[in-house]
Amino acid sequence: MTDTPSLPHTARMANVRTGGDRTGGHAAGDRDVRLDFFRGLALWFIFVNHIPANQISWLTPRNFGLSDATEIFVFISGYTAAMVYGRTLERAGFPMTAAQVLHRCWTLYVTYIILFFAFTAQIAYTARVFESPLFTEEMGIASYFQDPVTALTQALLLKFRPANLDVLPLYIVLMLALPLLLPALRRRPLMVLAGSGILYLAARAGEWNLPTHPDGGVWYFNPFAWQFLFVTGAVLQRLPGLRAALLRPRRPVMVAAILFLALSLFLALSWQFAFLHRLLPNWLTDILYPISKTDLDPLRLAHFCALAYVVLRLTPFDAPWLRTSLAAPVVECGRQSLHVFCVGVLLSFAAQTVLVHVNGSLSAQFLVTIFGISAMVLLSRLLTWYQSAERARRQQAPAARNSRA
Repeated sequence: MTDTPSLPHTARMANVRTGGDRTGGHAAGDRDVRLDFFRGLALWFIFVNHIPANQISWLTPRNFGLSDATEIFVFISGYTAAMVYGRTLERAGFPMTAAQVLHRCWTLYVTYIILFFAFTAQIAYTARVFESPLFTEEMGIASYFQDPVTALTQALLLKFRPANLDVLPLYIVLMLALPLLLPALRRRPLMVLAGSGILYLAARAGEWNLPTHPDGGVWYFNPFAWQFLFVTGAVLQRLPGLRAALLRPRRPVMVAAILFLALSLFLALSWQFAFLHRLLPNWLTDILYPISKTDLDPLRLAHFCALAYVVLRLTPFDAPWLRTSLAAPVVECGRQSLHVFCVGVLLSFAAQTVLVHVNGSLSAQFLVTIFGISAMVLLSRLLTWYQSAERARRQQAPAARNSRA
């Protein structure tokens, strides 16, 4: 999602400098390492959650609350998109900004198509080797083999896709709207937020969504609903004063946030344990359910906001641990999020294959999880090294030409 499933490429931004305060305000040009850290952590969570029957997924947020890594991913994507392309708008104007955004969308689209073919081939090969045709049904590609021409055409239109690939099409659609949003974000960010909120409510009330193939389906992440979280991140990036005000320490707000997170924890655990579910009155479950991830249920949105408030209050901009060697692997994955996400999709299915056909023990679940995350970290470090070496080479080239002259 490096722009994710995700995600604006921030590797070209300024180098990290410390500074700032607990409210989230910091000097212009300083890089907020929290963005890379939490985006990288979200990528790890997504990888783990994409492995069915993996008990290690109990360590991820989706089992302890109403929101999960997707909300983290989309919010940070909106925030970083406004930051990166907002600077381009101020420096180079609207035509160049629009061109860069569209170029990024094209990169994301090509990446998605390549990932689609790689993932489909991986599933088909695995199903053939292990004589397990149910894999094609489970991963949502059965219709591909029934009518390849139609399936490929629909894939190019982002309407047909296997399981676990839904975030990239969502991000492509959100990024396509960014050139229209950026000028308004620059002048009337709160008006943009209000318009986004109206669209969110209208989409939920009118059940608006985009169709998928085969006919009758809809996008797993409804872009008319999820755009609100993306735009919220973009607006908060454009309004540092509002960001600081929202994160100002207030005991009643902290108590309310923690209380809501505790109630969400109980509700999430009630889905796993019947004795907890029996404690909930019927009238309450009738009101709460279903808590739709597709349409970004308000309870999911509220849970994410409460979680973000608590985490950011406990993790200031200049938190020393963000720049330690322990945090570095997560930060590096966050900076190379598009590549890491794509590899994570392929690795998660490979891990699923191992657990289903080779060894499904708890130790095997632990090993495939560690192996997958290690591979993602290794990839991010190789990309970081290559990009650093390429930048150094470009900087040295003019000096070498001048010396020869």
